[in-house]
Amino acid sequence: MSLPFTSFNDVRPEVAAFESYEPGLSIAEIAEKYGLPRVIKMASNENPLGVSPAVRQALERSAGEAFRYPQSGNPRLVKALAALYGVDAGRIFVGNGSDEIIDLLFRVRAVPGVHNAVAFRPCFGLYPTQARMAGVELRQAPLKADFSFDFDALLHLVDENTTLVIVTSPDNPSGRAASPDELEALARALPPACLLVVDEAYIEFAGPEYSLLPRLERLPNVALMRTFSKVYALAGLRIGYAILPPAIADYMWRVRLPFSLNILAEEAAVAALADTEFRERTVELVRRGRARLTEELRAMGCEVPPSMSNFIMFRLPEGGVDAKTLHGELLRRGIIIRALGGYHLPQWLRVSVGTDEENELFLCFVREILGA
Repeated sequence: MSLPFTSFNDVRPEVAAFESYEPGLSIAEIAEKYGLPRVIKMASNENPLGVSPAVRQALERSAGEAFRYPQSGNPRLVKALAALYGVDAGRIFVGNGSDEIIDLLFRVRAVPGVHNAVAFRPCFGLYPTQARMAGVELRQAPLKADFSFDFDALLHLVDENTTLVIVTSPDNPSGRAASPDELEALARALPPACLLVVDEAYIEFAGPEYSLLPRLERLPNVALMRTFSKVYALAGLRIGYAILPPAIADYMWRVRLPFSLNILAEEAAVAALADTEFRERTVELVRRGRARLTEELRAMGCEVPPSMSNFIMFRLPEGGVDAKTLHGELLRRGIIIRALGGYHLPQWLRVSVGTDEENELFLCFVREILGA
């Protein structure tokens, strides 16, 4: 059989139609564009406290080992995660951010052109891009008008060829969280060969009562994904992990690129897990700031869905300044928030919870721009 390529520049059809993931704007580019001495980034759901002192010390101690490869399988981190969550180490998989885990789940669980996956819309941008890259159909059910989860609509898209169902809870970009009872009912309603993947990247800001972790033993078809990017403030080191059915975890380890999690990232992650004071301080700061931002934006007439995450989504009052204008005016003042056109929500904006000072400055500028 001859290949359909006619040139060395040709690529797979999925690649030719690919649109790259668009991350949030950077501090450096906004500072340069507007000539600003200070820029506050409240767009990418990062930890406003920065790296914890314990992690800094671990990185300094380990810097001299950067010339070495990490131990295969990252056993220290796997052991620490298993101990923290009280699960068997054979269920733990760690990767280069949740991004690698998402990508591998499509490649491991779905046969291109045969199987399909199901998720909500809107959703995290890597679900559709990595499904396309793997040659897997991704079916998407719309969220309800208030951004709550329509599990009946989701189940309607599932058939005997569905091998993955992905739910983010708390969700991005709305911040809404599903109840564990709803998620358990969904897991039990899926076909025997279908794996429910719950992306719990923001679960620490909602609380353990929203997680399916305590129910995993009675839900063998459920996997949980989590990250060190948010509550642990390690977004730049790219560390994600999953709690999987043991057989799937084994296959994921077999196909993972060798040493995808570097030695400094592993040291930082182990130190972060032990630093409970920093984690608790982060959660307290985020919950306080989330309540403040929600209250004040609603007082300005904005629509704000209830969020259980470290960000809130909001829509401006009708008849006044629109989302594009507010976004641009905030940039001129050195505040970066996320415009949600990429989520097909052009009238909505998302702001990450910052420090108390950052939150108040953001609110001050919004009032000024809205004339409130």
